Amino acid sequence: MISKEILKGSVKTIILKLLAENEKMYGYELTRKIEEISGGSIRLTFGALYPLLHKLEDEGDVSTESDIVNSRTRIYYRLTPKGTKTASLKIKEMKEFTETIQKLLQ
Repeated sequence: MISKEILKGSVKTIILKLLAENEKMYGYELTRKIEEISGGSIRLTFGALYPLLHKLEDEGDVSTESDIVNSRTRIYYRLTPKGTKTASLKIKEMKEFTETIQKLLQ
C-alpha cells in the first residue's frame, strides 16, 4: 500500500489520466479502476476523490452530467477542452518527476 503522503501529490494526475483515456467515468468507477491498475497498492477513498473532482470542476478541467442508473442518480465526469490540456501537462510533468526520482534512487 502506498502512503497517503506520497500519493497526495499524484492523485490529480492519476484522475486526469484516467479521464483522458475514457470518455466519461463516475466516482466509484474511478476508484475501482485505480485500485485495479495499481494491483491494490492505491485505494482512493471517496473522501479524497470527490473534493478533488469538485475542485477540477471548479477549475474548469472537468464537466459533469447526470444519468439515472437502477433508480439512482449517477454523476459522470469528463474532461473539458481545458482539462485535456491540463491532463497532458500534468502527465508530462509526472513522467519527468518519476524519471528524476528513479535516477536519484539508483
